[in-house]
Amino acid sequence: MKRTIESWFKRYSFYFGGDQPLVTWSERLRSCAGALVGLMVVFIIAKLLGELTGIDEWLMASLGASALLVFALPGSPMAQPWAVIAGNTVSALVGISIFLLIPEPLLAMPIAASLSILGMFILRCLHPPAAAVALIVILGHVTHYRYAFFPVMIDSILLVIVGVIYSNLTGKPYPNRPR
Repeated sequence: MKRTIESWFKRYSFYFGGDQPLVTWSERLRSCAGALVGLMVVFIIAKLLGELTGIDEWLMASLGASALLVFALPGSPMAQPWAVIAGNTVSALVGISIFLLIPEPLLAMPIAASLSILGMFILRCLHPPAAAVALIVILGHVTHYRYAFFPVMIDSILLVIVGVIYSNLTGKPYPNRPR
């Protein structure tokens, strides 16, 4: 009976996070502190830029997910600067274009998300939070392309810059260097 329970647990623990790597508490705290510092810096600078330019939209909602990749998984190909910046920007551009062509959100959202994934494949900049950017654009009824550049691209650039500084100061090389 004991062997059956153990084998069942090993077999099905995968579905309950059993495949997640073990992470030390120091690395967990380093990642969380990085996300805190990174997002605070980005939000403050973006808010100031928004006030200086008179633009109300200074925040990209999926930035928290991008921060997770940049600060907790800096070695991931999907956390590299090109993936973060280009992935988010192309997804915003695709989302805006689709919303202008297809005003029905239930149709526009899946088309925008799938085309943004295609665009990221073509540009070699897969970044999972970016697919959400296309949805956010449609849900927010964003119709001006400026949004793709500010806040999306600028916020992404700022996050990467802070990620580079923080990660290298705390002993985690970022971005990945080609071998």
